[in-house]
Amino acid sequence: MTEERDFGRDLGDEPAPAWRDAPPDILSPIDESAPVSGHQAPPVMDASPAAAPEHDWTSAADHVYPVLRPAGTHGTMLAEIDETALAQEGLKKHALPLIDPGPADLAVAYVLREAAYDVLVNADHLLAWGVHADQLREMAMANLAAWSARAPWTDELSGERRLLSSDTGEGGDAARILLEDVRQHLAGECGGPGRVLVALPDRDLLIAGSLGPGDNDFAGQFATFVADLVDDAHEPIDSGLFELVGDGHELIRFAPGADA
Repeated sequence: MTEERDFGRDLGDEPAPAWRDAPPDILSPIDESAPVSGHQAPPVMDASPAAAPEHDWTSAADHVYPVLRPAGTHGTMLAEIDETALAQEGLKKHALPLIDPGPADLAVAYVLREAAYDVLVNADHLLAWGVHADQLREMAMANLAAWSARAPWTDELSGERRLLSSDTGEGGDAARILLEDVRQHLAGECGGPGRVLVALPDRDLLIAGSLGPGDNDFAGQFATFVADLVDDAHEPIDSGLFELVGDGHELIRFAPGADA
């Protein structure tokens, strides 16, 4: 005895089959825009390795930035490298990052910044991009300036003491001190009759504070606070304090007993 089953489906609702009245022409060109298995093919992207930022300056130019590194950082001095030395450095299995001298004995390196990671720029990159050192510096600083112009500041005020900090976490906070307009801004906000102290404990943190006349405790408290931040820093830069001096707001090491 055969049992009839109800599958809950009326086969009469199916669309009419597309019966062929002739065999397919297997020699005809394939329509590239035709859907496959009911889905439209995705657009073809340029997946060539040559178009990747690591190899193509056009792709990389908008993604290069300067970063501050600790004093004594090892690297290939960008100012001293010529075409011959660049080629020799590029042949090394593990090329050192390209660096420039920074303010107050710090070092300036350059990174290729992507959404999830940074890559330190080395001789291999310059060789692949076919650009000179000045082009790298100028583009990196221009990118930093454009980013800094829209990056916020956090302002804290406690009596006569004022703290300004940049902590966006986007990788460029400490490097903002390289920009003249940033130093001028910090001097205007935290200066006046006192001295402007600066801390660079981490790649993602820049802090400036006002050291007023007679406020003997603030420098020590600030230094202790910065030392604690360095201990927990992801990419530490310096555990000391700096200050801005002169008409050009030059960044120098802080000397507690020095005149403003």
